[in-house]
Amino acid sequence: MAKLWQKNYELNTLIEGFTVGKDYLLDQALVPADCAASLAHGKMLEKIGILTNKELESLEKGFHTIVDEHARGVFTINRSDEDCHTAIENRLTELAGDAGKKIHTGRSRNDQVQAATRLFGRRAILDVLTDGISLVSVLLKFAEANKAVPMPGRTHMQIAMPSSVGLWAGAWAEEIFDGLLNLNNVYDIFNQSPLGAAASYGVPLPLDREMTADLMGYKKVQNNVLYVNNSRGKLESMVLSALDYMGITLSCMAQDLILFSLPEFGYFSLPRELCSGSSIMPQKKNPDGLELMRAKAATLSSLVFQVRGINRALPSGYNRDFQETKEPFLKGLSLAGECLKVMDLTFEKLEVNQVNLEKGFTSDIYATDAALELVAAGSSFRDAYKEVGLNLDKLADRNPADSVKNRTHTGTAGNPGFEICGKQLEILASVVAGEIDGFDSVLSSLMGKKLDLIAGLARI
Repeated sequence: MAKLWQKNYELNTLIEGFTVGKDYLLDQALVPADCAASLAHGKMLEKIGILTNKELESLEKGFHTIVDEHARGVFTINRSDEDCHTAIENRLTELAGDAGKKIHTGRSRNDQVQAATRLFGRRAILDVLTDGISLVSVLLKFAEANKAVPMPGRTHMQIAMPSSVGLWAGAWAEEIFDGLLNLNNVYDIFNQSPLGAAASYGVPLPLDREMTADLMGYKKVQNNVLYVNNSRGKLESMVLSALDYMGITLSCMAQDLILFSLPEFGYFSLPRELCSGSSIMPQKKNPDGLELMRAKAATLSSLVFQVRGINRALPSGYNRDFQETKEPFLKGLSLAGECLKVMDLTFEKLEVNQVNLEKGFTSDIYATDAALELVAAGSSFRDAYKEVGLNLDKLADRNPADSVKNRTHTGTAGNPGFEICGKQLEILASVVAGEIDGFDSVLSSLMGKKLDLIAGLARI
C-alpha cells in the first residue's frame, strides 16, 4: 500500500530503511491508542461536517476490526508502511472505502503520532504509579514488621550508630513515595491533548480541539499549536526524568541488599527462587536480579539523556529528529514498571536474620550515645566527644534493642512514623485509581468496548 505522503517517485531503499528505523516495530504497541485517537478525530470531523454520519459509522466499524485484528496478532505493519498510522489508514480504507481517505483531514502525522504516543503514555504512567504504590505498601509493611529489629547504622560504610531494619526499609518507602509524587505531578503536565495542532500551525478548518480532548479524557487542550510540536520529546524527557529518579533509588536499594546479604554480613537472606546459579560452581546462589537492577537503572538514566540530547538544539517546528525519542520513551516506561515489580517481589520474600544484625553491634557503635550521656550529666559536647574518643576501648556493650528504643524524636528508629507515609500513600492510591477508572471509562465510551491500551508495553 502507498505511503501517506506518496507522490510520483519512490524513496531510495537505503534512505527508507534509515528513516523508518524501528518505528514499524515499535508502533505495534501503539495501534489501539492510534485507533482511539483517530476515532475521536473522526467524531469531531463528523460534527463539523467533513464526514457524514454514515461515513463515521463505517469508520467506527473499521477501527473496531483493526483493534480486534491487532489483539489476535494478525494486524501487520510492514517497513514499507513506515509506521502504524499508514498501516491503519490503508486498512481503514480497505474496510470503509472513501471514508478512510477522509480520516486524515485536518491533522498531520505530527500531531497524530503525539496523540497516539501521549494516550499510550498516560495509561502507562498510571500503570507505573500503580506498581510504585504497591512497592511502597510492601516496604511499609516490611518496615512495620521489623521496626524493633536492631540494625547497625553506617556512614562511609563504617559502623556509625544504632539503627533498625524498620528505619532502613522505611527510608526507601518514603524515597520511592516522593518519586511517585514527582511522577504524578509530571503526569498532570503530560495530560494535555495535542490533537488539532497539525504540522505545528493548525489548519483553516473549524476543528473542535476541546471535543477531541474530552473524548480522550484529557485534562485540557495543549493550547499553542507550535508548542505542541516543540514539546515532543521534552514532555517525554520529563516523564523519563521522574522514572530515572526512582530508578536511582531502586539501584541503591539493590546495592544494599546485595551487600547485606553477603555471608560476611548475613543481615538478610535472598530467597533461592530469586537467585540464579553458577554453571561451574555448585554452591553459588547469585543475586542476578539485583545486579541487573543496577544495570537497568543505568539504562534508564541513559534513556533520559538520549532524549534530552535529541531535543537540545532543534529549531522550532517539527523536525524528523523527534522520531528518535519514541523508542527511549516507550522503553523507559516498560523498564521502570518491570524494576518496580521485581523490587516488590524481593521485599515480599526477603528474610531478616536478627542474630547476625545484632552481632554487628560492636561496642564502638555506642560511642555517640556515650558522649551524649556525658552531656546530659553536665559536660559540654566537645569535651564529651574528646573523652569518649580517647577511650573507645572502655566502651561497654549494651542491649541493641534498648539503643533503638532510646531514639524517640520524629522519624527515628524508636518513632519512625510509618503511618505518615501510609496515609499519604492511601491518598495517592485513591487519586491514581480514580484516574485509571475515569480514563478507562472514557476510552470504553469512545470505542464502544473495553480497550487495553498498553497490552504491548511489556514486549518493548
